[in-house]
Amino acid sequence: MNVEEVMSENPVTCLPDTGIEQAARWMVECDCGALPIIDVDNRPIGVITDRDITCRIIAKGKDPYMLNVSDAMSTPAATVYRDTSLEDCLELMEQSQVRRMVVLDDEGSVCGMVAQADLVKQLGAEETAELMREVSVDSESPSQVH
Repeated sequence: MNVEEVMSENPVTCLPDTGIEQAARWMVECDCGALPIIDVDNRPIGVITDRDITCRIIAKGKDPYMLNVSDAMSTPAATVYRDTSLEDCLELMEQSQVRRMVVLDDEGSVCGMVAQADLVKQLGAEETAELMREVSVDSESPSQVH
């Protein structure tokens, strides 16, 4: 089984100059916790998560109404191609210590998102436990955790 079979297709994306407030509204409307940040060619340059907004903006007393997603996004975006196997995706998530991956089509454009929850539904208990262990390890850089 590959990523394309379990991913969420055509995620809402935003440009680096999208306002934090707008990104947060889209997350609520789309019931998602992360948005890929793209360039004008639909290539991923980063990701903004609800946690990024909370920890990098709100908790630091910054005004979310005055800032753009570029002020809080994680870079680079952790990516996989849509034909990546679930096992390889799992391994990449563990290595990158992320809970979500931006999915790319054959041209390298954003075509989906795959989350830890998507993999949990398909993988066994042992693989799921390992993913959760590896992704939850503290890292030195907060930009590495999504």
